[in-house]
Amino acid sequence: MAGGDPRQRVALIVTVLDEAGTVDGLLESMGQQTRAPDEVVIVDGGSTDGTWEMLQTWTTRLPLRCLRAPGASIAEGRNLAVETATGDLIAVTDAGVRLEPDWLEQLLSELTEDVDVVGGFFRADPLTTFERAMGATVLPARQDIDGASFLPSSRSVLFRRSAWAAVGGYPAWLDYCEDLVFDLDLKRAGQRFAFAPRAVAWFRPRGSFAAFFRQYYRYARGDGKAGLFFDRHVIRYATYAVALGLLRRRGWGPLFLLPGIAAYTRRPYARLWPQLAELSPMEAACALGLVPVIRAVGDIAKMLGYPVGVLWRWRRAQRAWTSRS
Repeated sequence: MAGGDPRQRVALIVTVLDEAGTVDGLLESMGQQTRAPDEVVIVDGGSTDGTWEMLQTWTTRLPLRCLRAPGASIAEGRNLAVETATGDLIAVTDAGVRLEPDWLEQLLSELTEDVDVVGGFFRADPLTTFERAMGATVLPARQDIDGASFLPSSRSVLFRRSAWAAVGGYPAWLDYCEDLVFDLDLKRAGQRFAFAPRAVAWFRPRGSFAAFFRQYYRYARGDGKAGLFFDRHVIRYATYAVALGLLRRRGWGPLFLLPGIAAYTRRPYARLWPQLAELSPMEAACALGLVPVIRAVGDIAKMLGYPVGVLWRWRRAQRAWTSRS
């Protein structure tokens, strides 16, 4: 039966930390859902910017329960929210997000009796030329996604409580990359996935190189901690080593990089191209020039973050081995 059992309660959970500038927009979009959540549980990780006080103003407008957990990671906050919620179905989104009015309805529409997890989609909601270039560079378009193999982000996903319990919840030992590890755990446990491309969560991409660098450094560090994507990271190191070698050569050496750069930026430019009509000529030129720089900054952040995560993983294994000895 499409849409699952209508008698099942749906809990919508979120973790927040210092989101005073965005939390009202998120909660407003929750209140506009065509299928309202039966309960909303928000875990605040210790905000000091007025986020907690803003949340309290929504308790009469939403079926909202707010919990304080200072210092909790995203994974710990999500697990606490699921434990607190009473719903059989758990919808998850992130701070800084704006949900389409039919977001929850679309997720539920794909929840059949033989589905345990429904992944929604997410799109950039840029306000600046930089954010527009960032979104086109780092976020997939719908046509880039293979729904059969898509692993959902926890900014747009719904799952059965039983699926969450089957894998022991989100990996509380991880500070970043927790939703990907959670997805992989669900896959290994035999949980069945579906894709709801019209369940869209909008969010602003990072608005500066510094914020973007921190984000991708942490993502790669999470990959290293979780032991993920070793081959992918090795290829990245090797590619940049070859590129640096070509740059140091005299004559025609650097020109051999041009085909590689063109191939590496082809998809971001394809995503950006339809948006250029909305920009002035100066803004369009700026956006086009930002794409390869964003690629390079993201790669440098990953190459620096990954070994830090690998070292953390090695030390963790050493401590575990020592404790058993």
